[in-house]
This record gives sequence, structure tokens and C-alpha cells, in this order.
Amino acid sequence: MKKQYAVFLLIASLVIIALAAVAGSGSSFDIPAPPVVGTVIDDFKLPDADGSEHSLKALMGKKGAVIIFVATKCPVSNAYNDRMEKLAEDYKAKGINVIGINANNTEPSAEVKSHAAEKGLKFTILKDDGNKIADRLGATRTPEAYVLDTSLKLVYHGRIDNSQKTEGVTSNDLRDALDELLAGKAITKTGGAAFGCTIKRVS
Repeated sequence: MKKQYAVFLLIASLVIIALAAVAGSGSSFDIPAPPVVGTVIDDFKLPDADGSEHSLKALMGKKGAVIIFVATKCPVSNAYNDRMEKLAEDYKAKGINVIGINANNTEPSAEVKSHAAEKGLKFTILKDDGNKIADRLGATRTPEAYVLDTSLKLVYHGRIDNSQKTEGVTSNDLRDALDELLAGKAITKTGGAAFGCTIKRVS
């Protein structure tokens, strides 16, 4: 009797552990870890809001590029609209292009297009349906930035700066990384945890 009870407890415990593992894996969407700094990012193609397809290589500037995952509804991403557009303007002239990617399955292309027009975002914004590129890069937040050099090597991944409110900014992490890249220096700070809304992935 005692042996049967012990076997029952063992089986019950295994079932509980298995159910917990399944629940845990489902809630995280099995998002891959982001590539480490120094990794060369493979070229990819995505459509813009009008449906025209662009490759990463075609959108690169002569000195590199910044990929920023953005959103239309996220208040944190929207708080950075002016800063992202100013960043795009400032660095395009220096040879670095800003590329936006919207990977939210809740925000269709038409909304991405109208939002960009309304907010004055002139840099190219691509639509990542199925969040394939977000998964490849391990992106989880909006906004979240990735800096690539001319060889598509990742040299910075993380936040734009340290504060959603402009008056609280004391560390311009992304701009500092870009300035060091342009100067041919090693990036002093290669990342800072991105903060913002979660990317709304397909289930």
C-alpha cells in the first residue's frame, strides 16, 4: 500500500512539473536570445508599409545603420518619435541610416503608414509580419536599437538613452555608440537594457 502511494505521488509530481514546463514555454513565445555583440547579422528582406520590399543591405548607409523596433500604440515608443527622427536626420548626413521595424501583429501596415505620416517619421519603417526578424534578433521591446557597422557586424544593442522623458536624459547611449563608430573607435558601452512595451508577437 505504501509503495503504491509512493508511486502515485511520484507520478503526480512528474505531471505537475511537465505542465509547469509547458505553461512556462508558451508564455515566453520561445524568443531566441539576441545575437551577441560582434555577430555578423545575415541580410534579410522586409516590405515597407506600402508593400515594397527592401533588403537590409540596400538600406545600409555608407558607414552603417541603426535598426530600431518601433510601435504605433506604445506610449514609450511614441515618446521617442521626435528623438528617433532627429537621430535619423543627424546621422544620415554622416553615413548612418536609421531603419525602423514594426513587428507588432496588432498594428497593420496601413496603421504603420498613417502613424509615420502623423508623427513626421521620415526614415524607412519596415513591417515584420510574423515577427521573424524580431525573433532572429531577439527583440522584445519598443523601442529597441541595434547598431551595425559596414560589414553588418552588431556593435551595439539596447536602449536609445536612459529616460523616456527628455528632461531626464543623462546618458545618450545610442548616440555615443554611433559617434565612436564614426570615429573608428571601439564602442565603449555596447549595450543597455531596452525598456518599453513588449512586442506583440503572433501566438
